[in-house]
Amino acid sequence: MGKRYEECLRILHGFTNKVIQERKKLRKVTENNTTISNKEKEEEFLGKKKRLAFLDLLLETSEGGKHLTDTDIREEVDTFMFEGHDTTSAGICWTLFLLGSHPEIQDKVYKELESIFEGSNRPATMRDLAEMKYLERTIKESLRLYPSVPFIGRILKEDTKIGNYLIPGGCMMNLQIYHVHRNSDQYPDPEAFNPDNFLPERVAQRHPYAYIPFSAGPRNCIGQKFAILEEKTVISSVLRNFKLNSLVDSIKLLFSVYTKNMIEVFKFISG
Repeated sequence: MGKRYEECLRILHGFTNKVIQERKKLRKVTENNTTISNKEKEEEFLGKKKRLAFLDLLLETSEGGKHLTDTDIREEVDTFMFEGHDTTSAGICWTLFLLGSHPEIQDKVYKELESIFEGSNRPATMRDLAEMKYLERTIKESLRLYPSVPFIGRILKEDTKIGNYLIPGGCMMNLQIYHVHRNSDQYPDPEAFNPDNFLPERVAQRHPYAYIPFSAGPRNCIGQKFAILEEKTVISSVLRNFKLNSLVDSIKLLFSVYTKNMIEVFKFISG
């Protein structure tokens, strides 16, 4: 087990180190104004103002005299790229399930993909992903109904009053994201799967924290945009090659809490 673990870790760190070294070389080339890669040109094309990627920010910090070693940078990149593999895969599975249960929405997503790729079997580019507006709304709606992280905890820094209750600072607060996303004051038909909930005009009318699958504030998920890109890439690839059909129309959720030795402590059952 130990040897297998070390081998997997070697592969993971090898990949991350390669990404870091390639980015360092690209930064030097760009600074010398010799050439810019096609990827860089595409990023400039997609955004009005090109912002530094997270890795660039880390490298810039280390170059600015701050004590940030290659190992420090690698650990941050490892977290960004691999920490969310289980949550992202869960998001993909829920979206595919919902699309299989709602063929009319699946058809709309497929038509959007057809308009983008026009029958080509080429891999998706960043420009293609940016054009997948309806698929993105579909993914967000899936994360609303079935957030990969259904609840989170936060410690209050100061006394906070909510309604008639005063909660002292230092208390641990549990935020039930699953239920926040089913607030009928924010979503008229909260149990329905409706990607149009994320039309820009509807989003603008809601409370900014009515949708928090990646948490919110300074402790939000650093990889949320990357996660959406991953989901778009995988789901678009699946739908371009397969038609989905769910074998069941509805499900009953069961949240279980386990100890480290896999003893079930208690369950939450959603009707």
